[in-house]
Amino acid sequence: MPLRVSDGILVGGVDEAGRGSIIGPLVVAGVSVRESKIARLRKIGVRDSKMLAPKARASLFGQIISAADSICVHKIDCATVDDSVVIKGLNKLEAKAMAHVINNIPADEVYVDCCDVNPERYKGYIEDYLTCRPRLHSMHHADSLNVVVAAASIIAKITRDQEIQEIRKTYHNIGSGYPSDKVTMSFIRKWVEENGTAPHFARRSWKPLRMILKDFPVPYTGL
Repeated sequence: MPLRVSDGILVGGVDEAGRGSIIGPLVVAGVSVRESKIARLRKIGVRDSKMLAPKARASLFGQIISAADSICVHKIDCATVDDSVVIKGLNKLEAKAMAHVINNIPADEVYVDCCDVNPERYKGYIEDYLTCRPRLHSMHHADSLNVVVAAASIIAKITRDQEIQEIRKTYHNIGSGYPSDKVTMSFIRKWVEENGTAPHFARRSWKPLRMILKDFPVPYTGL
């Protein structure tokens, strides 16, 4: 999708990583660049982080930092995610995090990857928390349509991977952190069996972990 911008303005992109994970934080990242640098992002191969091999993401991470005029990263821990899921407010939590990022990356125009089925509704959620007023665009699949959002997706993904690696250094074989990963779920089940509770770095509100906890006398008043 072409960027509707004029020369010299700051264009922002915002995306997340780890929304569906059962282990580790949800990470929201924002990048702003001058319009004149957008071609450079395309030239070096910036695209949706999910379409890139780990080595390519790692290489682009430093290049994006060098090219960007501003970057902001916001991490949301598992307990905060759980509290939002309990009140069916995960989309609003992510919108609040995106607003925080936008408030901290000077930009005239901002594109965000929308997690809500209704992009306009999600735009409204974000605007409720903004202290600045850029031209805001809420789009599905923005990370594949807009190169600045793609750059933000790489920053978010690498940051989250670093967080998972820190957990892995202490607890070793935790897998990818996603509930579809048998290694991850085996690690969580074994943890609950041995400790009688969930790891502090896991999301209790996710159904697979709730089902494991049902097998053990672990009171959890938040759900």
